[in-house]
Amino acid sequence: MTRVTLTRPWLEFDLGAEHQVLSWSLNRPGFASARRILWREVRNADLTPDLDVRNWLSGELDRVQAQDAVALLTSRDVGSFTEATASAGGCSAHCVATVGLSNAERVGRRVLRKPGDFGTINIAVQLDCGLTQAGLIEAMSIATQARTAAVIEVGLALPTGIATGTGTDCIAIAAPHGAQDYAGLHTETGEAIGAAVYDATLAGARDWRANMEPRLNGMALDA
Repeated sequence: MTRVTLTRPWLEFDLGAEHQVLSWSLNRPGFASARRILWREVRNADLTPDLDVRNWLSGELDRVQAQDAVALLTSRDVGSFTEATASAGGCSAHCVATVGLSNAERVGRRVLRKPGDFGTINIAVQLDCGLTQAGLIEAMSIATQARTAAVIEVGLALPTGIATGTGTDCIAIAAPHGAQDYAGLHTETGEAIGAAVYDATLAGARDWRANMEPRLNGMALDA
């Protein structure tokens, strides 16, 4: 059984059993085997230019005996996490997300920012249907598409256009090993992933706009 536990500064998504996980996480990027996905909350002021973030995170994971986990870093309040579940046919998806948009970007364009202007969207999705590695790669593309659609929906205007994400987003997809090679938009798997990720990301983005965006005008922001 999956479970989400908040123990500041950590947020833990317990997958209930060992899963194959695909991500571009800092500590275990690419394909990994893990039972849990962690978020570590940081303040922007903690991430100084001379900090070796990878080594720092490794030390933090050592302290909580969590080197086995896939770990995500966020300057968003981990208590602001959102969840959504969705099912289609024989596949269900459970998404947990933290959404900060203080360093939002429009894909294909960049906004020049000060070093401290870091926010992020961190998304973890667990599937209960088995996939091959090829299927997991396609599942990642659907989660990314759903993330982007949700961010566009909130309509955050930048000098470069409507935001589509942030410069530091990370997504982790977890699924049991299986024989299914496909997880596209025509599949039950793709439908479940898309709905769960879209709903969780949209809820988080709306919360950020309502509660954090008003503080951006002339203020340093951790989000």
